[in-house]
Amino acid sequence: MAGIFHKKHITVRMFSKLIALGLLILVVAASPGKAQSVRVGVFNANVTPPIGSPVAYARARSIVDSLSARGVVILSDDKPVVLCAVDWIGIGNEGLEEWRKQLAAAANTTVDRVSVHALHQHDGVHCDFTMARVMEAYGLGETYFDTAFLHSAIRHVAEYVSAAVKNTFPVTHLGFGQAMVEKVASNRRILGKDGKVAIIRWSKMTDSAAIAAPEGLIDPWLKCVSFWNNETPVAVMTYYTTHPQSYYGQGDVTCEFIGIARNARERTMNGVPHIHFNGASGNIAAGKYNDGSEAMRPVLAGRVEKAMQEAWEQTRKTPVSVKVMRWKSVDVQLPVGKNIIEADLRATLSDEKLAIAQKLAAAEKLAWYLRSEAGQKVTISSLRLGKVWLLNLPGELFVEYQLAAQQMKPGNQVCTAAYGEYGPGYIGTRISYAQGGYETGGIVSGVAPEAEDVIMNAIKKVLR
Repeated sequence: MAGIFHKKHITVRMFSKLIALGLLILVVAASPGKAQSVRVGVFNANVTPPIGSPVAYARARSIVDSLSARGVVILSDDKPVVLCAVDWIGIGNEGLEEWRKQLAAAANTTVDRVSVHALHQHDGVHCDFTMARVMEAYGLGETYFDTAFLHSAIRHVAEYVSAAVKNTFPVTHLGFGQAMVEKVASNRRILGKDGKVAIIRWSKMTDSAAIAAPEGLIDPWLKCVSFWNNETPVAVMTYYTTHPQSYYGQGDVTCEFIGIARNARERTMNGVPHIHFNGASGNIAAGKYNDGSEAMRPVLAGRVEKAMQEAWEQTRKTPVSVKVMRWKSVDVQLPVGKNIIEADLRATLSDEKLAIAQKLAAAEKLAWYLRSEAGQKVTISSLRLGKVWLLNLPGELFVEYQLAAQQMKPGNQVCTAAYGEYGPGYIGTRISYAQGGYETGGIVSGVAPEAEDVIMNAIKKVLR
């Protein structure tokens, strides 16, 4: 009897230990350490147009630099986030809709968690299927769009996003550093004593008064955000705010001085992926420091590259996990400008005597008008990574928007990527519409002054 009892006693103890071990395994599997892992996949797809394809101001006659669509897919315990920067002049309306839809499907996420931005190179490609359809209706066909190439390019990038999801790297730390860029950015709008725009300073200037005028309001800081797997950098993302033009308009395709600087840094870093985003640059360009000569492109590139290096050298790392990560987005409808009148735009498109440039401008704003009338909304979003906020904004906003966003988060770092939804074109501040100047005159801006309130309220929500 004693022997039988002893065997039963051992069996019960062993069974209890097995239960305890099983519970321990379940606890470890569901532990915060496991759930709080962040992983990042990187993609870099070639989106260079073929020779003869339309670019911003001409047809492509040469390829000086290849154009890329590059970005990151961020995986956590929530749906993936996709951030993408494209070496094109702009992506708008149904063009942006298609980009986001295909990239979302490739990353197995939802469209609201995909943010696509152009870098706004003026010898790059414009993508807007709504505008293309408007032009087709007025007999302008493929004047400004190679739609077959555009669709092919989007599919190509989606394939790279899909591959990035399958090839991710663990991220343990987030890096941040910043440096001032010397003698690149300057404000385009020089006000007179009456508070009106007295001088328009373009991307390239030889006018002595424009060159002598002060830089004006800019954001001089280049910000550098990096993902790390312990001591190994996984990817680098930089943010700087200026129109990225040195000279342009003849169809010589280039990623411009901003892309040249980015590519140089990637080579210096032995291939560590480098993604660059352009900030709210609607009223910012290199005009004070750029005479438009070919010699100035490498000079401007060198100045930006120097700041990229210095920002990297200033990088400080902090642990990162899903505990300090949050995505937030809001969709808003921007009020259409009172100058955007459908009948007038259609009259311009129908007038055979008018120049093609006037018709292109009318088609662009008619596309925006039609989409707005149909209830199109614009997405404003942010990704919080601890004390670093990646803010994603539409259009060619004035720099005041990103400076205001920075003021909302004292003690934090707000990095702004603009040129998301390109449909509205320029988005000035409320006061700028009464100051005159190119950006807020005629039909150049597609929104009303009241857009400032809508955008600022949305920024507050996503940075909350």
